[in-house]
Amino acid sequence: MKNIVTILMSILCITAYAQFTPQSKKITEKFFPDSDEVLNTTPALQKKRGYTNYEELLGFLNNLVDNHPHKIKLSFIGESQKGRNIPMVKLTNPNENEKIKVWMQGGLHGNEPASTESMLYLLDKLLNDDNYTDILDNVELAVVPMANIDGYLKNNRYAANGLDLNRDQTKLMAPETVILKKAYVNFSPEVAVDFHEYRAYRRDYARMGDFGVTNMYDAMFLYSGNLNVPENLRNLTNDVFVDKARKSLDEFNYTHHPYISTRKISGDIHINQGSISARSSASNNALTNTISSLIEIRGVALGRTSFKRRIHSSFLIAVAYLRAAAENIELVKSEIEKAIQQSNPVVVESERAVYKDKVKFIDVSAVEYVEFEMMVRDAWKAEATLSRTRPTAYILDANQTSLAKKIRTLGIEVEELSQEKVLEVESYYVDTYYRKPIRYEKMKLQTVETSLKKEEKTFKAGTFMVKMNQRRANLLPELLEPEAPNSFVSFGLIETEKGNTLPIYRLLN
Repeated sequence: MKNIVTILMSILCITAYAQFTPQSKKITEKFFPDSDEVLNTTPALQKKRGYTNYEELLGFLNNLVDNHPHKIKLSFIGESQKGRNIPMVKLTNPNENEKIKVWMQGGLHGNEPASTESMLYLLDKLLNDDNYTDILDNVELAVVPMANIDGYLKNNRYAANGLDLNRDQTKLMAPETVILKKAYVNFSPEVAVDFHEYRAYRRDYARMGDFGVTNMYDAMFLYSGNLNVPENLRNLTNDVFVDKARKSLDEFNYTHHPYISTRKISGDIHINQGSISARSSASNNALTNTISSLIEIRGVALGRTSFKRRIHSSFLIAVAYLRAAAENIELVKSEIEKAIQQSNPVVVESERAVYKDKVKFIDVSAVEYVEFEMMVRDAWKAEATLSRTRPTAYILDANQTSLAKKIRTLGIEVEELSQEKVLEVESYYVDTYYRKPIRYEKMKLQTVETSLKKEEKTFKAGTFMVKMNQRRANLLPELLEPEAPNSFVSFGLIETEKGNTLPIYRLLN
């Protein structure tokens, strides 16, 4: 009986670590041969199955601290929902140089293991390889290598409460989101990079060609097309940071592209290119007037297929961003300051540009590149469909304490009136209202149209005022303009109905 139990346990363990993959050996060998550039320096690379577990993660980080105590500091920024401490490390070479702050994270989605492993590989290289140690002369780097520990240990995309941590960054409903945002704000980076992996074999792709296609790109770059991100920062991100990373990938013949995914429109498959959404990191971080990118590496559901190639791709991009930051400290800081001073109208709603273009894939049967002419919905060419005058401040009724707390978590200063005050404001009146019947991310989504009415209103002591003349203020329209797709109203944090006046106001003077 004991032998039977032992055999069954062995089978279960093998199953847990089995590297099932939809990809044929022919496709791997032809298009994605593994890298011989990556040394076996991280825990997962030192074993044949599975990925770095939590104990190995802590052991690896502690070993780096023991060997380089003057360059790296380990701290714990909070606990996961399952009670595991979330580690963050800060690295720099101790000197008197002017530094630029860079934030990097991996493992926000728990089923994207190369994102975590590449962060560990990066840390080892920055501290132990003379080809890279100079980067820290002018960079202060913060790294959260395993952001979603509970999900990661189950190879599950989601946090323990079922929420997607990269769809939670305006509503802040998961404890890990709050912890990460507080750490991010306290560090206050000028550059932020979030490393992910993407699914190359999508259901929509199975309908294309004779027997389906697969995405062909080693890496895809997602930098924000959100029109509330100042244009100078959007351009700087692409022209300096993404461009340097592209060139690094080209040296190893790694394929790359702006981020694309699929969407069904009237039964047809369209390509979504780029992103506008403030609920995910690429735009959310960019809206804090930060150089921001989300990196997607080809890897979800591929097990350890091309694992070193995936790690190497991420590593090359990380190093490119770090060197771009170190080489352009004054430029980045001056462009951020310029962005803070901008006073453009706030964009509430926008539409992607839609056009036909050729999109390249790998045909899974022919094992060849193939092109399709498809409709592309491009976030980087989006145009505003609803804009409003930029207010001096937003005002929230004194009873909106939970929303004020969320705004503060995002690093935005919130003042409270010390005494009753009469102010001329614009109030939001709900003209149309619709509540979606199906929950999204456990929230009852609302869609509203509002009209603005100027009025003098008496606000009591304790009313919240959030001024727009601060660094992270570009997040505020995304949170407080009710029609914005990721606002507190849209996510149902402020429940309303047709005919209501919202507890949010715009101060124009």
